[in-house]
Amino acid sequence: MTVIFNSMVNQALLHPQEVEVYYIIPTIRRYLAICMKEHGLKQREIAKILNIKEAAVSQYISNKRGSKLKFSKLTEDSIRESSSKIKDNFSLITETQRILKLIRESGELCSFHKKLSPVPTDCNPLKTGCLPYHESH
Repeated sequence: MTVIFNSMVNQALLHPQEVEVYYIIPTIRRYLAICMKEHGLKQREIAKILNIKEAAVSQYISNKRGSKLKFSKLTEDSIRESSSKIKDNFSLITETQRILKLIRESGELCSFHKKLSPVPTDCNPLKTGCLPYHESH
């Protein structure tokens, strides 16, 4: 996993959910659009499946949108797998949530968050709620 640019985008503290909304979800859409195009789908079909406009699909495929992050191979492979499973809004939500969970659990969210925002050095995903904390009873 690498972030394509070196400096922080904004000096204001971003919440992990903002990183997901502004950076990770657009990057997931870009990967999905590229994979679906590789499967032979037309941009019109991709737009319908991803519930976005055709112009957005074009921008994702041409790396004009959703191209600030680079996912790990594990995440890329997971997205590739999801690209053939998504057929409607329910499967789109389900697969996107599965990928987001993987990104959180793998530590990629924390890495992106630290590169995009002035995260406190003692930030811990279990304490902040980014990862579920399970106490043993």
